[in-house]
Amino acid sequence: MQDGLLLVDKDPGGTSHDVVQRVRRLLKQKKVGHCGTLDPDATGLLLLTLGSATRLTRFLIRAPKVYEGTLRLGVTTDTYDATGRVVAEGPTDGLTTEAVAAAMAGFEGTSEQQPPPYSAKKVGGVKYYELARRGEEVPQETKEVTVYDFKPLGELSAPEAGGTRSLRFLLSCSSGTYARSLAHDVGQALGCGAHLAALRRTQIGPFTVGSALSHAALEARLSAGEGPGDAWVPFDQIPLPFGEVTADPQQEQRIHHGQTVLVRELAGEEGDWVKLLNRRRELIAVGTVVERIGAGGVGVVQPKVVFR
Repeated sequence: MQDGLLLVDKDPGGTSHDVVQRVRRLLKQKKVGHCGTLDPDATGLLLLTLGSATRLTRFLIRAPKVYEGTLRLGVTTDTYDATGRVVAEGPTDGLTTEAVAAAMAGFEGTSEQQPPPYSAKKVGGVKYYELARRGEEVPQETKEVTVYDFKPLGELSAPEAGGTRSLRFLLSCSSGTYARSLAHDVGQALGCGAHLAALRRTQIGPFTVGSALSHAALEARLSAGEGPGDAWVPFDQIPLPFGEVTADPQQEQRIHHGQTVLVRELAGEEGDWVKLLNRRRELIAVGTVVERIGAGGVGVVQPKVVFR
């Protein structure tokens, strides 16, 4: 296990960076990164890049994400989740599953989202939550996100302690979307307030949590002399969302030196990323289309990230 992807099922209570540090110690490997942060109390799929695969993190991190979670209606918190201080309460009398579903559907599509005030987003090198904890103003910057699907899983609960009600949900969204902000915004739209009570990431692009291992399970398998099984994706088998080009030996030499190559049967337009493979189906580089020639599939590719 040197170069590739490791699928980890994150436990609650630690940060994504904590998971990376534990895997570094377990595998005795320094080059470990992750493709998308999970809040400390969130669980589920964390995609780790090891060795040379860390150079692919910027491509993998853009993959769409799928979550399952719980919305608690009737209480608003300053962090938009269950860890925060209650700042408002509202009645949930007469609230129906259909009404919440309609509010959720209103956030589907592409829009500008404002990150939670207590988030790891940075401004001038300082994290939002550090500003919030100091009582300083948090920037009101927004980011374009896309929500593909946001809907209930099951029915709204009966009134709970304090009159709050809960609803499990499914969320499919673009990278960088804050589930906490969506939970907060649904509560504002309904007029009763809401926060994110629980969250579990089940999918990142083509990868699912069903193939992932918890840290304890990974440690046990390695101690028993077993491999990580489906939780490990070797470097050359990493699926990138780009077209691919198979280079001949002469082109492979040019790619190795970072030189452009003229290729045929090229999918994509100028500016698109492409995978560059050798005839042994090994990933040798990732490049961009810098020129299309004529109406056919001929073009020029510039290697940008070279591995071999």
